[in-house]
Amino acid sequence: MEDIRVRRVVQTEDLSNVEFETSEDVEVLPTFDSMGLREELLRGIYAYGFEKPSAIQQRSIKPIVKGRDVIAQAQSGTGKTATFSIAILQSLDTTVRESQVLCLSPTRELATQIQKVILALGDFMNVQCHACIGGTNLGEDIRKLDYGQHVVSGTPGRVFDMIRRRVLRTRSIKMLVLDEADEMLNKGFKEQIYDVYRYLPPATQVVLISATLPHEILEMTSKFMTDPIRILVKRDELTLEGIKQFFVAVEREEWKFDTLCDLYDTLTITQAVIFCNTKRKVDWLTEKMREANFTVSSMHGDMPQKERDAIMKEFRSGQSRVLITTDVWARGIDVQQVSLVINYDLPNNRELYIHRIGRSGRFGRKGVAINFVKSDDIRILRDIEQYYSTQIDEMPMNVADLI
Repeated sequence: MEDIRVRRVVQTEDLSNVEFETSEDVEVLPTFDSMGLREELLRGIYAYGFEKPSAIQQRSIKPIVKGRDVIAQAQSGTGKTATFSIAILQSLDTTVRESQVLCLSPTRELATQIQKVILALGDFMNVQCHACIGGTNLGEDIRKLDYGQHVVSGTPGRVFDMIRRRVLRTRSIKMLVLDEADEMLNKGFKEQIYDVYRYLPPATQVVLISATLPHEILEMTSKFMTDPIRILVKRDELTLEGIKQFFVAVEREEWKFDTLCDLYDTLTITQAVIFCNTKRKVDWLTEKMREANFTVSSMHGDMPQKERDAIMKEFRSGQSRVLITTDVWARGIDVQQVSLVINYDLPNNRELYIHRIGRSGRFGRKGVAINFVKSDDIRILRDIEQYYSTQIDEMPMNVADLI
């Protein structure tokens, strides 16, 4: 895990075959104390329970604080959110109540989670941070932004709306952070991100964070980043050590349900997340599990925000132990107790696989991922296995002992 290659983006006319060369060594700072952070921020970091920075934190915090454009890529659960949160807090001027940092995320839950991390780490700094997300009261957003927020963590649609209404003033913004950057620069969000970017001051620093950064996304970064430092983890180090991966072969789709029922007692030992590929499937499976007298909760993007919040709260507090969801939950959501992920459906792409299984075994804890595969899925599974040079074995009988 420690072997993180750092490469400098070489700007050439034709970006189709750019190789990202290592042309500068990024300093590795082994402790938070050696990072030159302000006293009240250090207090917040230690109060939050951090003792020693993770590999990505040791390398990325300093360049971001220095004002460099940074592309940082590291495994799920290695502290990426705290990496940019600490850097953000260090670079704020809290004496003025102006928006200085804008952080964009693909889901409302993630935007809210980032807001919570920034407020917690900045607990001794009197920092104002607002989550600006869709599905919430507009008037409340306007009131909060009028009051003045140092950091705005939001989803692109609502943030752009606030900028357009001139409620979110961008004149003092000095940093733009894109969390889960590959998702943010994908078709769905790309236009919205460019809309927001156009309103930012020309010298705005850009920081990109993700566990997966496909080549075509990296090519795009040349359009809005200046000479970025790239800090990345090799692909074969992405399938998280400590997460054991298994598959269960099922001949027919219907058999998945029986398999899940057989596993239910194992699921509730800790907490489990079950992924389906569609919202309809989530609703169907939830109903079917409840009919069979199993307690489960479920969440997807079509639910009203209030309901999504309530379900998240229930799951975080451990009141509900099994959550059935779509990929809205696959990225960045951090619930410490989750140590089992089930792919009821195999994900539609290889990147999502990493994000999903990364929901278990957070920050080096043990985790288990179980994939339900029909015969035509075996090929996809083998492809994932090869792509990440990892091993996915048939599920043993004693799987409960591994959790």
